Amino acid sequence: MNPANPQNATPYGTLPPASAPATRKPVSLPRLQEMRARGEKIAMLTAYDATFAAVADAAGVDCILVGDSLGMVCQGLSSTVGVSLETMRYHVESVTRGVRRVQGTAWIIGDLPYGTYQESREQALRNAAVLMQAGAHMVKLEGGGWTTETVRFLVERGIPVCAHLGLTPQTVHALGGYRVQGKSVEAAAIMKRQALELQDAGAALMVLEMVPAALSAELTAELPLCPTIGIGAGSGTAGQVLVLHDMLGLNLGKMPKFVRNFMAALPGIPGQHGIKEAMQAYVEAVKSGSFPDNAQHAW
Repeated sequence: MNPANPQNATPYGTLPPASAPATRKPVSLPRLQEMRARGEKIAMLTAYDATFAAVADAAGVDCILVGDSLGMVCQGLSSTVGVSLETMRYHVESVTRGVRRVQGTAWIIGDLPYGTYQESREQALRNAAVLMQAGAHMVKLEGGGWTTETVRFLVERGIPVCAHLGLTPQTVHALGGYRVQGKSVEAAAIMKRQALELQDAGAALMVLEMVPAALSAELTAELPLCPTIGIGAGSGTAGQVLVLHDMLGLNLGKMPKFVRNFMAALPGIPGQHGIKEAMQAYVEAVKSGSFPDNAQHAW
């Protein structure tokens, strides 16, 4: 029992049945577009379970990405390639329950894992439907070019899509490793073309990962209908995303250049602040534009 509030205590640290109605309006596609139009940065963070999702929502995170990065940070895989659709469905359901239990308002995005949309548009629709039925408001898929018609097919059938260009972790072996993408004039031109095609196909958000800051800023300016979300792509994007574990300094390997440890950056005596405060600091830093710092976190 919680001596401070014994009537509302629950076992095993689980969430209370419900909390007070949220003060902010539910995040939606029109609201994300409004944020983009007025220059308010979009704060996105990954989460993979009910409790962390609820805390992220309470901290003011606009979008929760149930990323296939869970394969690395939760399952211990060496890449995202081994993540299954059933695993993604399970984690999307968990996150959705957490947000709903606290009457949260965050926009939930589910990653379509490797091998679940490459075969055909129909395959993509079947598997996107699994994540939508699990509670996702939007699905994310990686790559440009051939994905354009898949995006159009999904959007025409009422499934919001987040695109993903730059470093695409599901094809990291084909890219030769975790390298910055779009550095050459030719590569930048291809990425610009693909980004415009994806916007025209109806993509409503676009993650830009490990893309030079100057190129990301150009793309953001040229995509008025598709807010860009950067990760290692500089401060010129419409929003930012980080993997939860990285942001909390829990990475078991080398911390990527584009990450800031928001737990370590909290002021005051260690132990006085927790995960919620670190998430709030992240949201505030994204909103204010103080994170990322192009001189430190970008290329």
